[in-house]
Amino acid sequence: MKILPLDTKDVVPAMELVLRVFSEFETPEYRAEGIAEFKAFIEPDFIIDKMKKSELHLWGAFENALIIGVIAVRPPLHISLLFVDKQYHRRGIARKLFDTIMSDKTVINGHERVTVYSSSYAVEFYRRLGFLPTDTEQVVNGLRFIPMECAR
Repeated sequence: MKILPLDTKDVVPAMELVLRVFSEFETPEYRAEGIAEFKAFIEPDFIIDKMKKSELHLWGAFENALIIGVIAVRPPLHISLLFVDKQYHRRGIARKLFDTIMSDKTVINGHERVTVYSSSYAVEFYRRLGFLPTDTEQVVNGLRFIPMECAR
């Protein structure tokens, strides 16, 4: 398995993976408004536009040529997406994706804290990485999340 920065040509298969995993693990907790909001965020043209403006950085975990995991970070240091294909769960891939962004000096850019809006499904994973909740569960535009933060 290799972790590489994603190019714009990788966005469509990466967002297909994200949607597949989101649909399986997250949609049971969401109303239609939240699902539509999430789908709008992962629309490939939107993602590519953000990448070109350096407003979103993406990496993929690859097994041969297949994308099996995706992480996206937006400035200053916020994890916007972290999804791993179900078949590859519990193999340390999400942790390796996280470690990759945390070792990238252009992404870290001197920031001392990394934040995430965690789904309830992922809270324990983020706790194992050292994240702590900074507030109770929020619902914004139908998206449910727990704000979390980790000091580097």
